[in-house]
Amino acid sequence: MLLIWLGAFLVLAGILVLVGKAVWKGPMSTASRSPAPDSHQSLEPPGPGITVFALSRNWPGLALIGLGAVLLLLGGAF
Repeated sequence: MLLIWLGAFLVLAGILVLVGKAVWKGPMSTASRSPAPDSHQSLEPPGPGITVFALSRNWPGLALIGLGAVLLLLGGAF
């Protein structure tokens, strides 16, 4: 039973780590007082692609979810 509780805790902690990185990454756009007529205002961050979901940034959260899943499986088997 301890393995199941520990696994569930690790899965929830991993989800919170992933959500925390996505939410507190920073502002999605900068506010400007007088927008230029030809400027494209968007909520997308500048730069190549979306890096919020990159595996290199999210591996700690994914590792916690994976370890929690293994513990849940082991707890259910025994």
